[in-house]
Amino acid sequence: MTTQTRTALPAVHDRLGRYTVERVEDLPEMQGTLILLRHDLGARHAHVSREDDNLAFGVTFPTVPRDSTGVAHILEHVVLMGSQKYPVPDPFFAMIPRSLNTFMNAMTASDWTTYPFSTRNEKDFYNLLGVYLDATFFPLLRYESFLQDGHRFEFETPDDLSTPLKLQGVVYNEMKGAMASPGAVMWRAFGKALYPDLTYANNSGGSPEDIPNLTYEGLRAFHAAHYHPSNAFFYTYGKLDLPRVLDEIETQVMSKFSPQTLDVSIPDQPDFTEPRRIDVTYPGTDVERGGQVSVAWKLGHTTDPDANLRWSVLSDVLLGNPAAPLTRPLIESGIGSALADLSGYRDNFREGAFAAGLKGLSAGKAAEVQALVLDTLAAIVRDGIDPELIESSLHQFEISQREVSNSGYPYGLQVMFRLLGPWLYGGDPVTGLRLEAELESLRTDLAHGHVFEPMIQRGLLDNPHRVTLVLAPDPDLAARTEQAERELVERLSGGFTDEDRARIVRESLQLQSLQEQESDVNVLPTLTLEDVPPTVLRVPYSTEEAGRALIGRVPQPTGGLTYLDVQVRLPEVQGDLLDTLPLYAYVVTRSGAAGQDYLALARRIEAVTGGVSASVGVGGRPDDLDALRLTATFSGKALARNGEKLVGVLRDLIAAPEFTRERLEQLLKQRLAGLKASVVNAGNAYAERLAAAQVSPAGFIEEHFSGLTALENLKAIVEGEGLDALLERLNRVRDLILEGQPRLCLTATGADLDLDLSPITGEFTGEAPVGTPEPHTLSGGPQARVTDSPVAFNAAAFRTVPYTHPDSPALLVLSRLLRSEYLLKEIREKGGAYGGGAAFDARGGVFSFSSYRDPHITRTYEVFRGARQFLDTELGVREVTEAILSASKTLDPLTSPDTAGRLRFYGDQAGFTPEVQEAYKARLLGVTLHDLKRVTDTWLTPYRAGYALVAGRDPNAETEALGLHFEVETV
Repeated sequence: MTTQTRTALPAVHDRLGRYTVERVEDLPEMQGTLILLRHDLGARHAHVSREDDNLAFGVTFPTVPRDSTGVAHILEHVVLMGSQKYPVPDPFFAMIPRSLNTFMNAMTASDWTTYPFSTRNEKDFYNLLGVYLDATFFPLLRYESFLQDGHRFEFETPDDLSTPLKLQGVVYNEMKGAMASPGAVMWRAFGKALYPDLTYANNSGGSPEDIPNLTYEGLRAFHAAHYHPSNAFFYTYGKLDLPRVLDEIETQVMSKFSPQTLDVSIPDQPDFTEPRRIDVTYPGTDVERGGQVSVAWKLGHTTDPDANLRWSVLSDVLLGNPAAPLTRPLIESGIGSALADLSGYRDNFREGAFAAGLKGLSAGKAAEVQALVLDTLAAIVRDGIDPELIESSLHQFEISQREVSNSGYPYGLQVMFRLLGPWLYGGDPVTGLRLEAELESLRTDLAHGHVFEPMIQRGLLDNPHRVTLVLAPDPDLAARTEQAERELVERLSGGFTDEDRARIVRESLQLQSLQEQESDVNVLPTLTLEDVPPTVLRVPYSTEEAGRALIGRVPQPTGGLTYLDVQVRLPEVQGDLLDTLPLYAYVVTRSGAAGQDYLALARRIEAVTGGVSASVGVGGRPDDLDALRLTATFSGKALARNGEKLVGVLRDLIAAPEFTRERLEQLLKQRLAGLKASVVNAGNAYAERLAAAQVSPAGFIEEHFSGLTALENLKAIVEGEGLDALLERLNRVRDLILEGQPRLCLTATGADLDLDLSPITGEFTGEAPVGTPEPHTLSGGPQARVTDSPVAFNAAAFRTVPYTHPDSPALLVLSRLLRSEYLLKEIREKGGAYGGGAAFDARGGVFSFSSYRDPHITRTYEVFRGARQFLDTELGVREVTEAILSASKTLDPLTSPDTAGRLRFYGDQAGFTPEVQEAYKARLLGVTLHDLKRVTDTWLTPYRAGYALVAGRDPNAETEALGLHFEVETV
C-alpha cells in the first residue's frame, strides 16, 4: 500500500477552499493533532492527523425523531440502497467485497446517525469516501427500497390474494427481534423514563407497532431536512492529505448545496418535582429470575467536561469492580444475581444519567432494591470513600488515555466516538480526547477535601429527578404481541378495496422484479487483486526457554504499557472437567487468590493493572483437524512501572486461586443471567455453534465452552445441588493447569522487555505431555432450541478440510461469494431477515450458513440448499475476483501494538507461520469458479451437514417437507 506524504499542518484562521480552520490542538497522548474546520455552508469537520496508515472517515447527522416509527433507522438503511452516481440496489453491500476495508457500517443512535469506515489502503479510502458521500447526500430513496427495508403489506404467497396478509420488512423484523431482548426493552424504557418530553422518549430504531405508521413521504422529508451539509459533522483520521480530502468533499457534496437552517437542538428535560416509578415488561418466561430493577437519575449537561469526568470516575469508583462500595452490597444482598443493565454513568444523552440496580430478580423486589441502592449511597456519603479506591480509578483513566489499540473498533473510529459526544451537543470536542486539565483540577480538589461524597448527596440522594425502572418478564406477552400484530394488520387493511389488494400484489411483484434484476455494479469503484499484499505481518520477537516454559518477548511501541499473555497447553483433560474449564475461566479472575479474598484481590487488580482476563480454547495444527489441544490463557496489561505487580497478579491467579462456596454461587448466578440474556440477541452464534458441534470435534468442544450446552450445564449447577462438586473440580483444574506447558508472550517497549517472568514460569514444574482430546461430535440429529423470540436464527454447518489442504482457500472464497451474491439477496432482501451469511473457519475447517432475526425457517433452509444451484447461474470473473478480495481481508487482520506480537508468536507456535499463511494467500489468489463448484460438490453435501436453530416455536411442523426433524429443547 502507498500513502501520500502529509502536507504541513494548517494554522488557525487558514482558509482551505471554503473551509476555515477554527482550531489546531496537539494530542500528545496519541501522538497526533486535532484540526477543527467549518465550511461556509455550516458543515463541521474534525481531522485527527496521526502517523497511522489505518485511515478512517465518518459523517454524522444529528437526527431527532419525534415518534417511534423508526424513521431515522429505516432511513439509515434506505440511503445505502442506491444513489445518483451509483444507482445499483445495494452499493453499500456491493462495496464490501470490492474493498479491503477494516470497518464498514452505519449506525442509528437515539439522537444521531453515523456512517463510518476505515481502511489501510489509500485508493480504497477514496473509493469508499465517494460511495459514502453520494449515498448519504444523494440517495435515490426508491419506493421499493422503503418497502423492502422499512415495512410493507404482503400476502403469504405474494401473488395470491386468497392467502393471509402480513407485515414484512427488514427493519420491521429486526426490531421485532430486538424488542424481545430485555436489554433493548430496558434501554428504550430508560430514555423514556428519564427524558419523557424529549426525543429520547421515542424508539429511534422503531417500535414494531409504530413502524407501519411511517410513510414514504415522511421518510423523504426527514432526509431532506437532516441530511444536509449544514447539519453534518465530518470526521477524518490518519496519515491523510487533508486538503485533498476536503477538495473531494467540496467537489462531490458542498458545491451542490445552498445554506439551510435546521433546528436539531435538544432542550433541557424539565426537572421532576418528585421521584417516579415506571413498570415495563418484555416477552419472557423466567418469572423466577427474569426481572430487573434500576434506580436512575438525570444529571447535568454532558458537555461540561469537568462534571463529565467526575461522574465517570465516580461511576467507576462505585461500580467498577466486585469490591466497589456500591457493587458489593448489591451483589452480596442476595436479592438479585448481577448488576442491572445500564448501571453506571451514561453520557450518551445531552443530559447525563446515573443508574444502579439488580437483575436476576423475582417479582415484587422493586422497593427492596430501591431502598438498598439509596441506603448504600447514604452510607457511602456518611462513611466516606476510601482514597485508595479513587486513586485506583484515576489509574484506570491514565491507562485508557495512553492505550492505542485496534481491539474492538479500529482506533481511529474509537477516537471519533470519543469526540462526537461533546461535539454534537455543542461542547468542545477536544474534551473528549484530552482530560489533563480536568484530571489535574480533580486531583487538586481531592487534595483539599471530599469531592465525590457531596456529588452523591446533591446529584443523587437530594435529586428528585429519579426513576425506579422495573422490568418484568411476561410469559403471555409474546402471544399477545402476535395477536396484536394480527389485529394491526386487520385494522390497517380493514378498508382495503379490491384495487388496494391488487396494488399490494403489484408492489410485491415489482419489488421481486427489482430484486431479481441484474445491476451493473461496475459503476462502483473497486480494488483489484494487485492491491492485495502478498505477504503477512512479520513481527520480530525473541524467544527463550525457562524450564518447562517458552517465553516470547516482543518489542512494540505500546506507549508505556506492558501486555502479558500466559497460554497453557493442557495435559489430558478428564471428561468431567471439560465442562468445568469455561466456568473456571469465568470465576478465577473474580475470586480470591494467594490469601486475599475476592474483594482484596479485586482492589489489587484495579490498583496495579489495566485489567486481567482468563479464557479457554481449543486449537489444532494447520494440517490435521483431529490433532486438537486445549488451552487456558491468562492475560493482563499494566503501565510499565507496574510490570512486576502485573506478573505477581497473574502468578497468583494461575498458581494460587482460592474459591469459596458463597462467592462461587454469586458468580454463577451472574454468569447465568448474562448468558440467558444473550440468547435472544445472539441466537445466530448459538445456532452456528450447535450445528458445528454435530460435525466437528473442535465445534463440539466450543459448544461445551460457550454454546447452549454450556448454558444448560450452568443452569443445572445453579438450580441443582452442584456447587460442592464444582468446587472440587475447580481445584482439579487448577492442578491440571500447573501440569501444563506454558507459552508466555510479553509485549512492551524495548526498554521494558526485560521484565522478570520467573515468578510465573517457576510454578510450572510438572512433566505431563500435552493432551489430545478424544474426538466427539453431538449426536441426535438436527437441533432446535425454543426461546422467547418472535424471529428465528437458522444455521447449517459442514466439516471440511484443514488449513493446508488445497481446497481450504476455495472454501473461504466460496463463503464470501455466497454471502454477497446469493444469501444477501435471498435471505435479507427477499426473505426480510435482518441478516444472512456464510462463513468459513479456515483453521477449524468448518463451513457454515446462518440467518439472523429471520421471519422464516423452512424457506431459509431451502435457500441454504440452493447454494450449489446458484453457482450454475451467470457468475463470472468479477464475482470471483470480489470474493477473493473479500476473503483476503480475513488473512490480513487489523492489528495494533497490543495484538500484533501475540498473534504472530502464538500463530508461529501453533504452526501457522508466515510461510504457511503466505502459501495459503497465494493459493487463494488463484481460486477459480470451477474450484468453487468442485469444493461445494465435495464438502457441502446434505449428508455431511449439521443443522440447528434458535426460535420461538417448534419447527418440525414446517420442516418435515425438507426431510428435517429437529430434536427440540427449551432454553
